[in-house]
Amino acid sequence: MTLPIRPTVQGLSGERFQVTYHLQGNEAEARAKAIDITLEQTVEFPDDLVPDGDIRTHIVGRIEEFAALEPDQFVATISFAIESGGHELPQLLNVIFGNISIKPGIRVAKLHLPASLARHYRGPRFGVVGWRALLGVPTRPLLMTALKPMGLGAAELADIAYRCALGGLDIIKDDHSLTDQPFAPYHERVERCAEAVARANQQTGLRCQYMPNVTAPAGEVLERAHFAKQAGAGALLICPGLAGLDTMRTLADDEALGLPISSHPAFYGSMVTSQHNGIAHYALYGQMQRLAGADSSIYPNFGGRFAFSEEECRSIAAGCSDPLGQLAPIFPTPGGGMTLQSIPTMRDVYGQDVIYLIGGGLHRHSADLTENVKYFLKLVQA
Repeated sequence: MTLPIRPTVQGLSGERFQVTYHLQGNEAEARAKAIDITLEQTVEFPDDLVPDGDIRTHIVGRIEEFAALEPDQFVATISFAIESGGHELPQLLNVIFGNISIKPGIRVAKLHLPASLARHYRGPRFGVVGWRALLGVPTRPLLMTALKPMGLGAAELADIAYRCALGGLDIIKDDHSLTDQPFAPYHERVERCAEAVARANQQTGLRCQYMPNVTAPAGEVLERAHFAKQAGAGALLICPGLAGLDTMRTLADDEALGLPISSHPAFYGSMVTSQHNGIAHYALYGQMQRLAGADSSIYPNFGGRFAFSEEECRSIAAGCSDPLGQLAPIFPTPGGGMTLQSIPTMRDVYGQDVIYLIGGGLHRHSADLTENVKYFLKLVQA
């Protein structure tokens, strides 16, 4: 044996967090996958070579529950020592779904984080309650739009922002594809749009927020975020699938920023589109966004131009609000082709604590964008 006999592992508290996985295959195949997860996600070592003692007893994952869900699908809840995540978000995600993400027939369904682990993550700075307070909107659903289409100049985008803010919109975000292109350079666009929204607020007495997209090369994200705040932006948009969940957490934890953050789902959609692999909607768009500090989670609504079902969207809303340590509930933010006509149905599904994101549909109602926003607002308040 090349390893110490019964080595002692330092710093173990005995506390564990749990992950629920859905596993494809017959019972024997699914159980083998569960056993594989316990090893692959921790010691990554052949079972017969794992030394007895603390490593086998505490470090190796532990199957806490194993049961059938339906023919050829099983559920396994597996626990891990909280110390295995190192109290760092990248490593926690690595334990949850690192190497096994490469293997078929395994899907993360839900995270169960004890308070002793969750307290190491600040999570959302504002959440539902805090963001409502900033906007002065205590009860109704919030309203958001995206500045589109790509190709318009900074002045044209700012004019759209002004007209939307004048109508009473709560949040006006960059489209996620607006970054630092020559037709709408980042710094010019942010300055113009922030000024336009501020000018509209002076006229309306409202607190509409401009939300620029700070998704950027790694070394530029913080610079763009701080520039946005100095220019008068009221919130930030980031695509954690492109920039990294821990990059979003860094923005959320930055005391000098102190702005609400919306996460955009670009690039990691394939993690949820299979029922047999990846991560469930509940965990990815709900729990993981909160863990990484988002105050709202944008995702495609059912009935739009994407394939999410009503059940999947309901699960996202639940993941945004179900208890998760001390982490605050956040706004589910359905978008992706929604229309003004879909508002009544969405109110039945989401209730009050939601942000409705409507882009192109806001321009379709009439030629007067400001009046379209007012109509949108009336539908929500009806």
